Amino acid sequence: MNSPIAWVLVFHILGFVFWMAGLLITTLVLATHAEEKSPEARHALERLEVRLLRGFAHPGAAIAVLAGITVVWIQPSFIHQRWLHAKLFLVAILMGLDFVVYWRAKEFHSGQIKLKRTECMMLHGAISLVFLGILILVMIKPF
Repeated sequence: MNSPIAWVLVFHILGFVFWMAGLLITTLVLATHAEEKSPEARHALERLEVRLLRGFAHPGAAIAVLAGITVVWIQPSFIHQRWLHAKLFLVAILMGLDFVVYWRAKEFHSGQIKLKRTECMMLHGAISLVFLGILILVMIKPF
């Protein structure tokens, strides 16, 4: 399978891995940050959260989405497959969760809100479930 679509899929998967890793690690760091008392540690955690979102999650999301669009452009028959419709629905949910993580972190960093560990862990769990759903849809193609 040494075709253009194979290379695009490599970038699609790579982008998705970066996106998921960035979001999942950010939510764990935010959970720790929410309970941290030391100003120096809080500042370091804030910098780490920003780096994870800007350096991993968001570039990964861009790569995954652009490569996904390219896959459908190269292989237009994919757009008629029901598993892909379900996957795209989960991707939309994932984008919403990404937006929530980004804005909650931004508000937390500016002191506008108090963030609770439980909220961060709920976001972590929701992202994990969506990730699992996408993985099942792509690998099993149940319908």
